[in-house]
Amino acid sequence: MKKFKCSVCGWIYDPAKGDPDNGVAPGTPFEKLPDDWTCPECGVSKEDFEPVEE
Repeated sequence: MKKFKCSVCGWIYDPAKGDPDNGVAPGTPFEKLPDDWTCPECGVSKEDFEPVEE
């Protein structure tokens, strides 16, 4: 699963870890995040994330 980076603050969403503090279980792909999910660091929407090239 691909990681995604916030283009505003640089926080990385890692699907293997999820975002348990905000109710997202480990193993959740970025595409399956709720539409109202926001960056836990700066609060921007999913539209402000870009795939991380590995």
